[in-house]
Amino acid sequence: MATVTEKTIDIDSIIKSKLGSKARWIPGPLVSWLKHIVHQDRVNAFLWESRDKEGTPWLEECVRYLDMTLELEGEENLPPKDDGRLYTFVSNHPLGGEDGVALGAIIGRRYDSRFRYLVNDLLMNLPGLAPVCIPINKTGKQSRDFPQMVKAGFESQNHMLMFPAGLCSRRKNGVIRDIPWTKTFISKSVEYQRDVVPIHFSGQNSNFFYRLANFSDRFLPFNLAMLFLVDEMYKNVHKTFHVSFGKPIPWQTFDKSKTPAEWAQWVKDRVYEL
Repeated sequence: MATVTEKTIDIDSIIKSKLGSKARWIPGPLVSWLKHIVHQDRVNAFLWESRDKEGTPWLEECVRYLDMTLELEGEENLPPKDDGRLYTFVSNHPLGGEDGVALGAIIGRRYDSRFRYLVNDLLMNLPGLAPVCIPINKTGKQSRDFPQMVKAGFESQNHMLMFPAGLCSRRKNGVIRDIPWTKTFISKSVEYQRDVVPIHFSGQNSNFFYRLANFSDRFLPFNLAMLFLVDEMYKNVHKTFHVSFGKPIPWQTFDKSKTPAEWAQWVKDRVYEL
């Protein structure tokens, strides 16, 4: 069981771990604002109350805590759990928080917790989530360990649950949609002969978030919008989300007629048709 303290999320410690001795130059008011925007006290209270759970039961507790109503469509398309095969589940990423939690709860319950996420390393600070995660460093330069992490995930006896956009959806010209999907899920699904199960998750963040994300993507060297994802999560409590599952796409589909990057966008288009 991962360790949960009454201050599991500690902005002071995270800043120090990322910046080292430079952390002391961060102004105190900025640190206080960060604690407020990530709801440090509120999140820590939940982590403390749910400290006896991890993995799928913890994800289900998150769904209950956020009072999410999940409407599922196409469940008959989900592969049977006892067919002896492993799959790559891929979804759009409209929210950046609830969608990951909800899909983990659904897939984890259906497949006896035999799945793993690829997530940014900040989420590894959530002890209940850590057992079902393979961490990726998204806050700085891409980790040199990334290929080994992906390899370990696909070589395991776990299904993979991936958000190939890497970032949550952006709004461009009034349309909320993922940024281009990375090709990793295609190349690895072919290499390890895993069929791909497409998933579409409904929902959107606030107008403020999309304006900030577009500004950050265009003008800043780091993802400022990511800091606001917890705040967006709390704005989305008590809401209903529609989750659609498509039929598994055989790995043999991804032949040489398109590049892996082109196949990734092809699957993305199928997701948005669900």
